[in-house]
Amino acid sequence: MGIEGSRDESLQNPELDINESILHNSFRQKTWDEIVTKDSWMVFKIMAEFVDGYERMAKIGPCVSIFGSARLKSESKYYKMAVEIAEKITKIGFGIITGGGPGIMEAGNKGAFNSAGKSIGLNIDLPFEQHFNPYINKMYSLNFDYFFVRKVMFVKYSQGFIVMPGGFGTLDELTEAITLIQTNKIGKFPIVLVGSEFWSGLLGWFKETLLREGMISENDLDLYRVVDTADEAVEHIRAFYEKYAVNVNF
Repeated sequence: MGIEGSRDESLQNPELDINESILHNSFRQKTWDEIVTKDSWMVFKIMAEFVDGYERMAKIGPCVSIFGSARLKSESKYYKMAVEIAEKITKIGFGIITGGGPGIMEAGNKGAFNSAGKSIGLNIDLPFEQHFNPYINKMYSLNFDYFFVRKVMFVKYSQGFIVMPGGFGTLDELTEAITLIQTNKIGKFPIVLVGSEFWSGLLGWFKETLLREGMISENDLDLYRVVDTADEAVEHIRAFYEKYAVNVNF
């Protein structure tokens, strides 16, 4: 009855056969040995990245991470501002952490380098664009295969985020930090968005859509600060730690 019923269903609905054929042709069935071997070794590789990151970052002291587009050139106003911000933040005692690549990441490391501060680069292996910039301290030059391991390092070892204009990667890092603070998975720390004009569309959507639809609360809009100058960005970081005593992550 079951087999006959299945045949009858196929005859009545030929789309079922077509869909099964599409799935069969699109996805090669892995053997059990392939699945177990690949996934098991992946776990060890992930663990190794965590261990290396924790050991190398354990004693870096207080740091601020600077995020932004890898595509911006040195003549960009945002590149120049990121250099200035990093220089000034370093002078008040913080090291600088970036993604280790070009663009805004390079600018952040350059500012720390110019001020003889700690300059850390958490690089990610990508099929395009990403290479270490020349302003990173050799002992704090780390390379990752997995984005999520790298993001743990940013959150664990940063006492503040400076978010310059950037693309999807920058948005990913920004929204993860906001979500972790919002859900009390980590303690509150300062998140500074630089460039009110650049961020206005996104922030408008937060207020006019997310807030209005009840998907975030009014208090969630206080999880970040928007500024337009290097001095404002640095002052917000300084004022936050003048006001709040925190349990550091290092």
